[in-house]
Amino acid sequence: MNGRRAVIVGGSIGGLFAGNMLVQQGWKVDILERAKDDLASRGTGIARHLELEQLLKRLGIVADDTVGIDVSGRTAFDRNGKIIAEYNLPQRLGAWNRVFEPLFEKFPREHYHNGSEFTGMETTDVVTKVQSANGQVFEADVVIGADGFSSTVREFVAPGVKPTYGGYVAWRGVSGEENLTAEFLASIFSHYAFLFVPKSLLIGYPMAGSNGSVTIGKRRYNYLWYYPTTEENLKELLTDNEGHLHENGIPPPLIQRNHIDELKMNAQRLMPENFLEAVFKADTTMFQPIYDVNSDRIVFNNVALIGDAAFVARPHVGVGVLKAAQDAISLATSLSECHTISEALTRYENERFQAGKRAVTHGRNLGAFIERGLDKPEDDPTLNLPPERIIRVSGRPYEHVLEQNL
Repeated sequence: MNGRRAVIVGGSIGGLFAGNMLVQQGWKVDILERAKDDLASRGTGIARHLELEQLLKRLGIVADDTVGIDVSGRTAFDRNGKIIAEYNLPQRLGAWNRVFEPLFEKFPREHYHNGSEFTGMETTDVVTKVQSANGQVFEADVVIGADGFSSTVREFVAPGVKPTYGGYVAWRGVSGEENLTAEFLASIFSHYAFLFVPKSLLIGYPMAGSNGSVTIGKRRYNYLWYYPTTEENLKELLTDNEGHLHENGIPPPLIQRNHIDELKMNAQRLMPENFLEAVFKADTTMFQPIYDVNSDRIVFNNVALIGDAAFVARPHVGVGVLKAAQDAISLATSLSECHTISEALTRYENERFQAGKRAVTHGRNLGAFIERGLDKPEDDPTLNLPPERIIRVSGRPYEHVLEQNL
């Protein structure tokens, strides 16, 4: 299918995976990214699964030991901050930007359009014309929606599919290693930590520094706190000082100061003292509302949805980046190997639809105790999710959970 044209809406990791693969195959590809600024400064910690490294290699991007920090396992802490269990589950923990940057650098810069927001498309017998808010029009044989949980492409082709709020948010913060006390560094920093705070869950782990360094003294500590929040309170969290509601997520600098202060008060009230530094010394604090998106279809004529535009699984699963990459590679491979675009998109949907469904279900199960307002997971035995199981299966692809009988 050389000589074909693709327009990808969304210039994050999934869009760049698909774009680079298609360019390798001789396609002309344009990526439309609505953000006006560079995305490299965004994102926090991620799990670097072996499958992700293998997919990067297909693009000629080979990771070395500096892309992440290897941890030997996972550590359970009680509500007094004491270690109560350790699990031998080695994993590499990395930073989002260390995946994004090499993908961005590899893609032809003149075909990556920042500040181009998708507004619609028109399809004739010959071509699809994709329009952006700045007046540009791009012609395409295939349109790929890779624009995240609030996908404008999904809204255009499947307006009935809406994100469903899960009843809680994930507060996130990152602290520079140099700003943390010796006590925190000795007792907490090196652990992939799980702490079941009342009606919520705190996870923390080390990650590379802002410049990608894994040198001792230049790394960072990332925390993620799943915390129950009503829909009414969520709207307040998403509203800035000027009264503007950021429905698709509020930029960290615009979060009202009183909400950060309330977060810290809740941390003091609920967390053991030795974990408080993670919250109080964070250089940047942000939050992510927890949504599910469970699509009925991911292909619409010559339009394909990938990553969070197709399905949104809660971050408990820890496969957002990996799933986007797998979707992108599956789609690009299908377009390369099939005789027609229609055949290729049908094959892609057959390969990736059920994987998306499984990820959504897996994420819902892991977060069910928070959604239900339980003090701790074992309070409802019907969930069959004791803390040990949550610790073992969080941040692992569903296929790993089955294969390793976790």
